[in-house]
Amino acid sequence: MNDEIEELYDYEVLRTLAEPMMFVVRLAAPTIVLGGSQSSAVLAPSASTIGLRRRRGGGGAVLLRPDDVWVDWWIPRDDPRWAFDVHAGSQLAGQWWESALQEAGLDPQRHEGRVIDDPTLRVACFSGRGPGEIFVEDRKLVGVTQWRVREGFFVSTVLHASDSSDLASLIADPAPTLADALAHHSLHSLGLDGDQLVDALRLMSAPATYRQLYLLP
Repeated sequence: MNDEIEELYDYEVLRTLAEPMMFVVRLAAPTIVLGGSQSSAVLAPSASTIGLRRRRGGGGAVLLRPDDVWVDWWIPRDDPRWAFDVHAGSQLAGQWWESALQEAGLDPQRHEGRVIDDPTLRVACFSGRGPGEIFVEDRKLVGVTQWRVREGFFVSTVLHASDSSDLASLIADPAPTLADALAHHSLHSLGLDGDQLVDALRLMSAPATYRQLYLLP
């Protein structure tokens, strides 16, 4: 593999958007998304058969599948919800998810502190705790990552359809506990309806223009 990896979005176009946007992304096939500073060298040779993209923003690799609930928001700087606090965007998205999941009958907990992770597991995004991320029964349910620029902030979130333990087999040198760390909650483990959650998030995050995107690997 080389590191000329296609980005998830045209981020320079995002920076020109003057209105808040909500994006729901649907995948055609499983895809590994690397963090903004990650090299493809973190992946095992077996990962070469899977689609590969790169996002801007922090965190590690994530394995996304077609049934995952992947929701992103762009909040421009002149929107009243923009804030100087670097964690504000992550917490805002986390609050929307928290409310949507409460409506679904869960008792979610939103992480309000700093990033907490194990350096040996940092290669994978879902192995730690970050601002705004959602947990149920102390197991992660919704991952959150953010990209901030002078024009606004872009926050990306995902609730997986099933756990991410398979990602461990796609990492070049995984820690022995990585698969266990990625055995997080999911749509299936909690019996959630993804479409209902998206509808609730649209209401929670209004006003925001809604866009549905389809991504090929």
